[in-house]
Amino acid sequence: MDGVLIESEELWDEIRRGLAADAGRPWPADATRAQQGMSTPEWARYLAGTVGIAGTPEQIARTVIDRLAAAYERELPLIPGAVEVVARLAERWPLGLASSSPRRLIDSVLHAAGLTGSFRVTLSTEEVAAGKPDPVVYRTVAQRLGLDPSRMVAVEDSSNGLRSASAAGMKVLAVPHSAFPPAADALALADVVAERLTDVTPELVARMLAPTSSG
Repeated sequence: MDGVLIESEELWDEIRRGLAADAGRPWPADATRAQQGMSTPEWARYLAGTVGIAGTPEQIARTVIDRLAAAYERELPLIPGAVEVVARLAERWPLGLASSSPRRLIDSVLHAAGLTGSFRVTLSTEEVAAGKPDPVVYRTVAQRLGLDPSRMVAVEDSSNGLRSASAAGMKVLAVPHSAFPPAADALALADVVAERLTDVTPELVARMLAPTSSG
């Protein structure tokens, strides 16, 4: 969801950095990328333990999520074409959402965008054993959809998302985030790289799912 359907990566970063600044704690150079893909418990522990923000991980998570929710209520940062792309794909295939956002934000964003009914399965990494790059969130979505991961296409923007989908055995369609582009080794895992979300068409997905000829 984040970075693919909504332009939220910079907002997450701004809010987390703000908490660190309020606490008088420096922001580690690799903190932004390290947290992309982490589940809620994982990034909350990171902010408490590595960054050194005061409070329990649960308190920190609640503050960050409350601020994100308030920002979304003011203005939902949908990526151009997101609603149309999802609608076109949903007409042809069952869709699943594997997101690092907490359940509260997944539900509110999809409701506000009018996309709740477009996804047969939605899953937050806080609802599985580990966040991305662990593949468990993608494998669980595939299981709940009753599909073989090898017959699925995952659309991802971040390094950890690309690694997660690839490790789950899915075909990977990368739409690199402009502000936080994926690492070269992660992008190399993609079967196809699209410049923008609107390039993700049913025709492109169908080509990716088409069986390859041998010989």
